[in-house]
Amino acid sequence: MPDAVRTAAVRAVLIMSFTIIQAMVAFLSTLTGSWLAFPMVLSSVASTVVATWAVLDVWVTRQVWNQRHGVVSVPSSSARQIRRERRRSRRAERAAERDGTGGGIGPRRSAGDLSRA
Repeated sequence: MPDAVRTAAVRAVLIMSFTIIQAMVAFLSTLTGSWLAFPMVLSSVASTVVATWAVLDVWVTRQVWNQRHGVVSVPSSSARQIRRERRRSRRAERAAERDGTGGGIGPRRSAGDLSRA
């Protein structure tokens, strides 16, 4: 993970942890009927907005990093290589058909030729 993304992720985890602790204190204060309940509920709502913003910041930072620096893609299987070879062979077949050297099915027929045997 790049440094900018890691920094944003650590910041988001810290903010989320603080928000969860704050929400728990607000809940327990509400249960006990403490005077601290109302201010804690208000600050928990504000912290939830900030935590959501922090998580979105991680996502945006990751997208910006990928766009600026590119992603090194390493295939986990041979599926890409097989698809690439299949595409090359199809292109070669089409090119051969255009040149007239391919052993394809034959010339294309128009819609009127469908009834002929």
